[in-house]
Amino acid sequence: MPVAQKRPEFRNINALRDLPTYRLPAPGWVSILHRVSGVLMFALLPFIIWMFDTSLSSEYSFARFRSAFSTGIGFVPGWFVKLVALALIWAYLHHFTAGVRHLWMDMSHSATNKQFGSTSAKVTLVLAVLLTVVLGLKLFGVY
Repeated sequence: MPVAQKRPEFRNINALRDLPTYRLPAPGWVSILHRVSGVLMFALLPFIIWMFDTSLSSEYSFARFRSAFSTGIGFVPGWFVKLVALALIWAYLHHFTAGVRHLWMDMSHSATNKQFGSTSAKVTLVLAVLLTVVLGLKLFGVY
């Protein structure tokens, strides 16, 4: 009679020791970043509303809106305003692409498997970053 192997024990993980070595798969990163991007967009909603209102109110307010990206707002420098806008661009693009991925997986439930989940997660991550880089280059005046 073969000797039964001892079953592994799962205990609470130590965040300082275990988390730095844990390799989260791509779908896990997409899921976490989907939540992070949603929270970021919600937290920056007052900034989004201010940008929308300032850009549409009048010619003078639009000029003030444009100058916020070069001279800043109050004590906040212009480059920081651009970084916040870039973070919003990433949050929207990632949230949108991950949302489309989730909708596609929900609609084609029978065709969804582990390989598709991994591949679509990698495509989501790369697509969101590439689109963010393209729009970020425009935001920072490269083209």
